[in-house]
Amino acid sequence: MTTPATRTSPRKRTSNGLTAQIGADEIGLDALIGHAGYAVRRFQIWIFQDFIRTLGEVDIRPTQYSVLTVIGANPGLSQMAVAKRLGIERARLVHLLDSLEQRKLVKRIKSKSDRRSHALHLTAQGETALAKFKRLAAEHERHVEDKIGKANRERLLQILAGFT
Repeated sequence: MTTPATRTSPRKRTSNGLTAQIGADEIGLDALIGHAGYAVRRFQIWIFQDFIRTLGEVDIRPTQYSVLTVIGANPGLSQMAVAKRLGIERARLVHLLDSLEQRKLVKRIKSKSDRRSHALHLTAQGETALAKFKRLAAEHERHVEDKIGKANRERLLQILAGFT
């Protein structure tokens, strides 16, 4: 088994029958070039890498940021409502909330109307942290704008608005 450090680039045959290394940029993508899904996925990878790098000092991942932002904007939402709104599997959200609770950013309060449900709230520490996360996320959005241009970023948001 090879590790990323020992893996080599693909090889191609040269005219003299020898093999030569192929750089990643030299590998043809064929029909993938015309596939929106492929391009969106590659952009998503770049976006997530930049987000994680930009917010690395505060150790927050994109999904955690989304959950904190929605709870901050809608105090008292149920776990089910957050999961549904963000398209997160309920079991995954429970695990994510456990980690945010351990960091003292979120608290669950038993619902008065439904004992099986919990209302979600940011703690005071969570509110302070979210303000910092939002500042860093705004920096990340500036990186996106630098990468694709202001007009393209705005147009991309318009195009994707139907999916949010």
